[in-house]
Amino acid sequence: MKISLRLMGLSVLLTAGWVIFPTSCPAETLTLQGSSTFNSYLMVPYQRDVEAAAGHTLKVIPSKSSIGLIALLEGRADLAMISASLESEVEHLRVTRPDLPYHLLRSFLISKVRVAFAVNQGNPVRSATVAQIRQVLRGEIENWRELGGPDLPIQVVLVSNGGGVTRTIEDAIFEGQSITPHHSIKVEFGSDVPKVVEQNRGALGLAQLSEVQRHRLPDLRTDRLIEQYLYLVSLNDPSDAAREVIAATRHVLFDENP
Repeated sequence: MKISLRLMGLSVLLTAGWVIFPTSCPAETLTLQGSSTFNSYLMVPYQRDVEAAAGHTLKVIPSKSSIGLIALLEGRADLAMISASLESEVEHLRVTRPDLPYHLLRSFLISKVRVAFAVNQGNPVRSATVAQIRQVLRGEIENWRELGGPDLPIQVVLVSNGGGVTRTIEDAIFEGQSITPHHSIKVEFGSDVPKVVEQNRGALGLAQLSEVQRHRLPDLRTDRLIEQYLYLVSLNDPSDAAREVIAATRHVLFDENP
């Protein structure tokens, strides 16, 4: 974790006037729902530490950023976990759910993580430029032989109906336009992407780095990093308990990744 991110996070806490310790309200159980990327990178390794620091119990439900936001807006979650900008997520949600009060959402930056382009162990390709990846995701490059690999169609594995990784890539290299690969395999959740890549020699998985590493899959080296920003989102200003969870998550992460 870069020092600049650590200082940024601490600055946000000080500017907002948040006090991390001790807790200022009775212990509560808070439901966090949303991004599987956020969950695998932050909650899986650090949930107990966050609970201890915040003084609250967390019920974590990993799914997708959009599902987490809907649960928050419908009162089924106390905080949403998202892995793309709130503006990007809301823009996509408005298409199917224009009725929800998106103006009440408040996002809080927690961390950032590199996007990975995962490949099967049996695929010898280990690098590609962002320009080449753009061509693949536009359907202009269809076969691995065009990238110096085997004569196999490139099967792009991504989360159906969007997801934090997909949104991030669309924003970073397509100016928000949709990905349109020639061949694709769509899965329900981000954690499913590496599982498909493991079984498909022609797969190219759009995935979160820690999930790729957990499955010990290669990921393509690129000439430019694409990073996801991870946020917690509240409905209106966060409650005292939610503030303490947000602050504790930042605090634990900065201590673990100086």
